[in-house]
Amino acid sequence: MRLPALHEGDFQGKRVFVRVDYNVPLQDGVIQDDRRIRASLPTLNHLLSQGASLVLASHLGRPKGQPDPKYSLAPVATHLSALLSRPVRLVSDWASPIPLRPGEVLLLENLRFHAGETQNDPEFARLLSQWADVYVCDAFGSVHRAHASVEALPKLFPHRYAGLLLMAEWENAQRVLSNVIHPYLLIVGGAKVADKLPILQNLLDKIDRLLIGGGMSYTFLKAQGLPIGKSLCEDEHIEAARAILTTLQKRGKKFLLPLDSVVAPHFAEDATARVFPHLPNQFPEEYMGLDIGPQTIASAKTFIQGAKTILWNGPMGVFEWKTFQTGTLRIAQFVAEETQAGAYSLIGGGDTASAIEMLGLSDKVSFVSTGGGALLELLGGQTLPGIAALLS
Repeated sequence: MRLPALHEGDFQGKRVFVRVDYNVPLQDGVIQDDRRIRASLPTLNHLLSQGASLVLASHLGRPKGQPDPKYSLAPVATHLSALLSRPVRLVSDWASPIPLRPGEVLLLENLRFHAGETQNDPEFARLLSQWADVYVCDAFGSVHRAHASVEALPKLFPHRYAGLLLMAEWENAQRVLSNVIHPYLLIVGGAKVADKLPILQNLLDKIDRLLIGGGMSYTFLKAQGLPIGKSLCEDEHIEAARAILTTLQKRGKKFLLPLDSVVAPHFAEDATARVFPHLPNQFPEEYMGLDIGPQTIASAKTFIQGAKTILWNGPMGVFEWKTFQTGTLRIAQFVAEETQAGAYSLIGGGDTASAIEMLGLSDKVSFVSTGGGALLELLGGQTLPGIAALLS
């Protein structure tokens, strides 16, 4: 499957509607992390260099289909103007297109201020289509949602393309889905088994090694009959977890679960941390695991070494709290080291990307995805509405 690329388009003098993903964290109107905005710059600069004018559109937060100042894209427009070194005008009336000259840039106000966006309303898509001659999707973080600007809108344009970011996300995902170089290591973490089951089931035949950490690991540990105390556990997924481990064993594939955990008596940032192994009569019932322990980290280093393809999605513990972020940070270092030794590494979005960024290792891994749910669904084998719309 090949997406229509920007280099195939003629944008001279054209108004280009660019669906971007500017769903960035704001605090008191100040952008806390502008990675998604910066990730869109190559596409925007390419189109501007080709003589286009730009109509940018994004959602921000969950404003429930009506204007809410808390979710205005005004701070984004100001920040983007500085990054592009040109004015970026914020427009709140989707129904009244404004004449544009080449080089001008508009940012439409938060699409979710209109109920038609999340309802995938054809009429709202028609309103948006009046703004431009060509459609470009560069919002990888949104292509898994069947929303008006992502699915209904592109079908109204005879010419539609994948932006440079979307193309990079797509091509890097293919590197862990097909034509994989072995040994192939999958690292999964995060809180919920349910979020990662589709990836595990879809990639089980492809991977050679599986490392599991984070809250989800305790369901797998319990499936093996090991003690987990008060740790997070999804009892409804114990059988699925056991089936995955059994399949790996039958096929001679390696897996590593936490051998020990950094624990606390309750879920709190200032809780007193201790370390216990997951062994009968050694892991107290009154404690919960909040990070992988030092024995697990040491084993993980050896486990990761020699991998040629590495896919990592999900932190190893409660990464937001300093006491429980060591496991995630150490895994990040190991993956970076292996990448520098010649492996290919794809890092999932969210906390996993934050860990890489915090350590200054973004340029030491192969690719850091900007997508959370979109990447999960793509790696889980699902069809993404925004991708399908570009191909229809």
